[in-house]
Amino acid sequence: MKVKAFHKETEIDESLISEPEREIRKQLKEFLNGDRKAFDLSISFPDSLTGKVMQEIAKIPYGETRSYEEIAEALDSSAVAVGQACGRNPVPLIVPCHRVTGKDSQGIYSGCLE
Repeated sequence: MKVKAFHKETEIDESLISEPEREIRKQLKEFLNGDRKAFDLSISFPDSLTGKVMQEIAKIPYGETRSYEEIAEALDSSAVAVGQACGRNPVPLIVPCHRVTGKDSQGIYSGCLE
């Protein structure tokens, strides 16, 4: 399903979310309006490195960030592999890849925010 967020149309794979599309859209609207800080949606994470990265990212609280390196260390992986997995995140915004930053920069992965 396509959603408009931050002046960009973003694709979200709703087949990985148990709730119906109308509930997903409702929660996304609340999040984008600043009325929601966490999603209450059941996500089926892929059985892959991407899924493992998504699970780690989903743990990052609202208003906080983690570096690619921190995620990589938690998964015994590399920062590059984590960055690639962020780019493959099939449910951006809901699994907040925008909360993952470079180690020495304020830059963020913006695949869901460009």
